[in-house]
This record gives sequence, C-alpha cells and structure tokens, in this order.
Amino acid sequence: MKCTSRIKLFTARLVFMLSFAAVLAHAEPLPTFSEKQDPPSITAIDILLEPDTTMLHHASANNARLLKVFPKGFALDEMHRPHITLVQRFVRTADLDRVYAAVYEVLAKANVTAIKLEAYKYYYSPGNGVGVAGIVARPTPMLITLQHEVIAAVAPFTVATGPISAFTASHEDPSLDAILIEYVSTFVPKQSGKNFNPHVSTGVATREYLDKMLAEPFEPFTFSPAGGAVYQLGPFGSAAKKLEAWDLKH
Repeated sequence: MKCTSRIKLFTARLVFMLSFAAVLAHAEPLPTFSEKQDPPSITAIDILLEPDTTMLHHASANNARLLKVFPKGFALDEMHRPHITLVQRFVRTADLDRVYAAVYEVLAKANVTAIKLEAYKYYYSPGNGVGVAGIVARPTPMLITLQHEVIAAVAPFTVATGPISAFTASHEDPSLDAILIEYVSTFVPKQSGKNFNPHVSTGVATREYLDKMLAEPFEPFTFSPAGGAVYQLGPFGSAAKKLEAWDLKH
C-alpha cells in the first residue's frame, strides 16, 4: 500500500509540474542509443521561465497556506523553485554549453519580460487522497511560439531517452525511475500543443481541502516572466539543480 500510494502521488505531482510544449513540425527522428552499447552521457533538463515578484508573492502565500493544513507537503525553496516549464528533454551532456547558447538566443530575441500572462485560477492534480496544487495562467500565442522555438533550438542536441543517471538522483523504487524516464521521453508531444497547461506549482494538501479552495473566488492577476533558466531534473520531476540562468530584463 505504501508503494502504491507513493506511485500515485508521484504521478500526480509529475503531471502537475509539467507545462506547455509545441510540436516541432517536420522534425528529424530523435537519435537514441543501443541497449547493447554503453549509453552516452545524457542529462535530463527542464528549460523554464522564472516568474516575476507578482507571481512569486501569490505562489508563496498559497504555499504557506497549504503547509499550514498539510505540513508534509513541500516548501518553495531551492529544490522547488517557482517556475513555468517550457520543455523537458534528454540532451547530450557534452552539448550542454550549446544548449545554453541556443536557448538564450531564443529567449533574448523573444523579449520574454514583455509577455503578459493572466493567472486566473487554482487547480490541482489529484493523487491518493492528496493533490498537488498550483496557479494556472492562460496560454498565449506568444508563449506557444516561444516554446516551439525553444524545442527547435535544442532539437540538434536532444536524444529520445536516457538512463536514470541523467537526473540528479534516482528513487528508492525503480518503478518510479521508469515513470520519470517515460514522462520526460514523451514530454513532446504528450505535454505539448493542445495539452499545454502553463502553471506555477504551489504545494500539496488533501483533496478535500483543495476542493474547497478551488470553490473559493479567485481574483485574477497579471504577471510576466522575469528570467529564464535550464535546470537538471531531479526525483519526482523537480527542477533540482540550476545549470544556467539569465536575467532577461531589458
């Protein structure tokens, strides 16, 4: 029962923490590695946008609220940075500097900090009696275009899948490793296009409490991205280790 509960919670949290992607049209098939050979050095990355102080304030307030009713949840800290994921991918470790350069070129040209996003509701992804909550923003054409361009920029360095060593750490249960690997491997297209759900994760609470929270009036607010970053993914799909970051204010 304990293992089953953890798997359900992991799946719910993983679903919540992922965001929008755009399918790269006419893309070449992604390279992979043979099981009969030693796998190349691969890193699992999360290319993300860091929100401005307006969103950080709202996310922190909601996180504090959730921790009061569910102390076993997670705090927003260095291991759980508030962010909006653009894409998660496996890339060749030797190409990370090229990945950083390619992503920065896209973000710098896009005038990211000028993008206006409307946060309009709470939502949660249900697990076994609990849920992972967050604040959802309406997708915009600019965001979708931005993600499409990021996916295209990193495509030359992307591989189809990777080992659990591509993450900062493995899980105690190998089945959780398999879930995470599969999720990142299929982020495009399963979490892209029409499945896009831009959001900032805020914490965990019981489903009963979250149902009541979602029924409350939500006062929409506007925010913008303040920067961009590339993180190495960790257990449970968290943005665990900062690899490169940019202050995109013009």
